[in-house]
Amino acid sequence: MAFDCAVFSGEFLVMTIEQSVDILRELVSTSLAASAPVLVTAVIIGVVMSILQSVTSIQEPSLSFIPKVTGLGIVMVITAPWILKLLMTFTIAFINRLPEAAR
Repeated sequence: MAFDCAVFSGEFLVMTIEQSVDILRELVSTSLAASAPVLVTAVIIGVVMSILQSVTSIQEPSLSFIPKVTGLGIVMVITAPWILKLLMTFTIAFINRLPEAAR
């Protein structure tokens, strides 16, 4: 089964469901991989700060904000080249697959 996706020179270009599902699968896995370092860091710092606040009975909201911002900034600086390479690889592969998808 194929769906019409565009009109070019009077011909209908089609993309199969398999092609669109494959592109969507790659998009989701790339998005998860790109966001994982930041999300995991935020969760770990949040849990550690929550435990420290519970143990010390200090319930100051700004006390957990500063370590999160600092930790996330460090992780973003360290992982930025890898994330950019991952996103560029996905984008280049997607652009290279466009002619195949339009057959």
